[in-house]
Amino acid sequence: MKLSSATSILLSLAPLATNAFSTAGPAFVATTSTSTSTSLYASRAAEKKNSRQEWAEARGMVDVEPSDDSAVAAGLMTNEHGLEYVKLVHPDTGASSDVYLYGGVVTSYVADGVEYIAVRPDAKTDGSKPISGGLSHCWPQFGPGDIQQHGFARNVMWTVKEMSDTKAILEMAPSDYTKEMWDKEFLCTFTVDLEADQLSTKMFVENKGEESFDFQAALHSYFTVSSLENLEITGSFEGKEFLNKMVDGGVMQTEERSAITITEEYDRVYKGVNDPALKDAGTGKILSVVNSAGWEDTVVWNPYGDEGMGFNNFVCVESVKFDSVTLDGGSSWTGDMSLKPSDI
Repeated sequence: MKLSSATSILLSLAPLATNAFSTAGPAFVATTSTSTSTSLYASRAAEKKNSRQEWAEARGMVDVEPSDDSAVAAGLMTNEHGLEYVKLVHPDTGASSDVYLYGGVVTSYVADGVEYIAVRPDAKTDGSKPISGGLSHCWPQFGPGDIQQHGFARNVMWTVKEMSDTKAILEMAPSDYTKEMWDKEFLCTFTVDLEADQLSTKMFVENKGEESFDFQAALHSYFTVSSLENLEITGSFEGKEFLNKMVDGGVMQTEERSAITITEEYDRVYKGVNDPALKDAGTGKILSVVNSAGWEDTVVWNPYGDEGMGFNNFVCVESVKFDSVTLDGGSSWTGDMSLKPSDI
């Protein structure tokens, strides 16, 4: 992988992580002192409903259904630590999703009352380090390498390019911080689309310069499980070779099972497998990870036995482009991934 870096600069800015989510980023300064989530842009659907209610009440039409003040509103929110996130709400199904600007990470997807995306109990949501959970970006590097662990996309602020009640489009462009370790002319656009029956994402990488560059990419996706004993991960795993990082620093093995169950610590790279589905007997739900473009491989990770991380209530089933992509000047790469829930 051809990534430029300077060791002395890396040590002063962002030392290599000792685990998947320990790299610190540039200091985050809160822009608000509020201690509760605040909607800056109220849901247009909620506004229209309240407007109709006020119109009806003014005319004595008491049989009109009152507005639901407890309904979740879509818009740009601020958490208790001052970090901004976009709240998406589907007007027909009530499904919702949260997308943080810090790291461009999706931290929630709720459909039919079921939360499908996990955030670890030891996660920091104050900007002091990457959020340990969600659909976390690993870009332009996956794992250790020439620059900081998993790259820098997960610990910089993304900007909102477009936003509606059901869609958020975020951008990440080069900054002084990123140029110190990886001086390339790139533009990353991440789209999150809350549809009636699924949550769709698109990672779009553009080379804005004239010289080519190489990168790796992944969504380090954390998914909730009722308990590991209730979980099966299905897909085209059987007969495929995988890299088992938990054996002697990394050993190639062959998967003999058609459904993966987790009874030990996992860190496995399944190259050429991109159709995983999580079957949770505890919730009676299946979550299909539909990788329709770009994402060619799957990583399964779980810190089995680590109570502090909450190991028994999540599993990482990551959408990955493990082999480096060479992107010529003026060209682009797309990674499309959707989460589609269904009943067992």
